[in-house]
Parts: sequence; structure tokens; C-alpha cells
Amino acid sequence: MFAAWSNGEPSEARRGGVKVAFDTRSASDPHGVGRYSRCLLQALRDTAAPGDEIIELHRPSAIARSRSADAFHSPWIAGAMLHSPCPTVVTIHALAATKRRSEHLRTGLRLRLRHLAVQRADQVIVPTEAVARDAVEHLQLRRERIAVIPEAADPAMYRRDPAAVAAVRARLRLPERYLVWVGGLQHPDRSRRLAELCATPRELPLVLVGSTRPWAHELPDVTLTGQVPDEDLAAIYSGAHALVLPSDDEGFGLSAVEALACGTPVVAFDAPALREVLDGRATLVEAGDMVALLEAAQQARRPAPGPPPWSWEDAARETWRVYSRAASSPAQSPAPARPRARRAPGRGGTVEGLEPQ
Repeated sequence: MFAAWSNGEPSEARRGGVKVAFDTRSASDPHGVGRYSRCLLQALRDTAAPGDEIIELHRPSAIARSRSADAFHSPWIAGAMLHSPCPTVVTIHALAATKRRSEHLRTGLRLRLRHLAVQRADQVIVPTEAVARDAVEHLQLRRERIAVIPEAADPAMYRRDPAAVAAVRARLRLPERYLVWVGGLQHPDRSRRLAELCATPRELPLVLVGSTRPWAHELPDVTLTGQVPDEDLAAIYSGAHALVLPSDDEGFGLSAVEALACGTPVVAFDAPALREVLDGRATLVEAGDMVALLEAAQQARRPAPGPPPWSWEDAARETWRVYSRAASSPAQSPAPARPRARRAPGRGGTVEGLEPQ
């Protein structure tokens, strides 16, 4: 049951009449955060009770003036506000960067400011218990303030017929049989292990789907499609022999759920969130064993298991309950730990309130 994904207790009936200011700046992102924002917004509209209202805010100045709202929702950690005129809800999709601080030195100050904003939020949404544990451990959040609400495949992600698959394959010049990986290719990310995936010998061609930057064109022996519309993406999933997911760390694995919705087998490195979400629906191999990952993907057989049974409407109903809890929170929510001053490197002053004790 979906209630098993909540805070450990069955969800109570929520009150109607909640007015929520929703930060839509991320909705134009073609990747995971943008899809989350778009799908959740539509489902929130579809499941709103009488008196509920969603106010879409597109500019930081409008967000700062959202005093008439009962709650403010930032659907990504980058939009979390240090000072909000109303109770706040923040969605955390993953904390990979936080767990690998040494690889993100240039953005360390920005990350700490975002984390402080999350610590001040009244409610935090995460997609899996694995991310909830990370938030407690790395951000020192109290577990009772965290709601686990799974994501789902976009309704546009369903198995396409052979004619549609053949048309997209011809237009994008894809091979007859191929493995597929889906995600953003704007910046190298060591945890995704893409360079290692591309360099490992395999029998089937590899297709990478997602918007690119010049570095991606240096990857050897792959086909890059660039960003594609959802109709094409569903056809690419449907025509693939298998989806490969070689990440060391995942918050949910939305591309895996999308692939299953299109009837495509999934092979991934074993990670806590993927084990939690896929639950026997995918082949999981030992993390780091790229040869085993590719061998398992090339040996994959259809039919693939269906995706997990939850929907965006399920997610929206749980999110409305989170809004109700946030709206009834005290006006000011203190950070979970007393901040301490940290001396700024190379300067005589201090940076206040960036590191919880």
C-alpha cells in the first residue's frame, strides 16, 4: 500500500483550504527536477480539495512576497529559501554532492547555504527512505519532519508500437539493437561512471539520451541523441534492449521506472534507493563491476516487469497532506542545530551560520 511509504503511520485525512505558493522555476528543466515539478503540479491540480489553491511563482521576487500563502514549496534544494514569509516545504531528490564534498569544493559555500535553508524548512519531502536516512545523517534533520513520497513515470512513458519505434530509430539514426542510458550530460559527474561505462568493452551499441555539452562528445563509441521530446524518449526506451544505470548513488532512479513503464528491462548497480524502489523489478549487480553490468544488460530478456504501482496522483495526495502539516507549523522554524562561525579561508572575517554543530 502507498501508506507504507509515509512517515511510518497511515496518512490521516487532510484538511482542505490550503493555499500553496509553488516555485516553478525548475519546471523548464528537461531532466529529473523539471519532470518532477511538471508532473507533480498537474497531479496537485487534479487532486485539489475544495478551497485548495496552487499559486505558481516564476521569479524570486514574487516568492519573497508570497505572504498570502499558507505554505511555500521549493521542489528542488537549489530553490530553498533561508528566510521565507510563510512555512516552507522543500523536496530533496538526492544528496550525492553532500556525501562527496571533496569533489565539489567550488560550490561548497553554496551547498552549505542551501543546506541551512533546508534545515530551516518546516517539512521536507524525499522520494525514498534511503534519501531520508541521508538527510538525517548529513543534514541533521529530524526524521519526523521528513515525508517519503515516491515519484512515478510520466503518463507519456508507455510502450510504443514497432512502427513508432522504427520511425524514431530511423530519424535519430539509432542502431537496430542497443543499450540505453538516460540523463543530463551537461557536466561530468564521477558518480555516474559514464566514462567508465563507455570505455568498457561490450557487444551492443550504447545510446546516451539527454542534453549535452562539448565534453560529452569526447565519450568514445557511443551515440548521442541530445535532448528529445517525451514521445521520442518513450520510443527510445521501447526499442532498447535494456536500460543501464551505472551510478554509484541514486535518490530514486526515475529513468529506471520510466524504462519499466515502456516494457524495457533495467540493469543497475546495487544501491539502497534502487533496491528500495525497484524491489525485484530490475537486475542489480555489485556496484563498481562494469563488466558484470554490461553482461547482464546484454543478456536481458523481455518481458520486463511492470513499474511500481504508485502514481503521480498518489504522490500529490500525500503532498497535500504535507502542505497541511506545514501550514499548521509555527511561523518561525528554527534550524535543528545552533550554527557556529567559521573563519573564511584567506580572510580575516567569519562566515556565520553555515555549519551546524
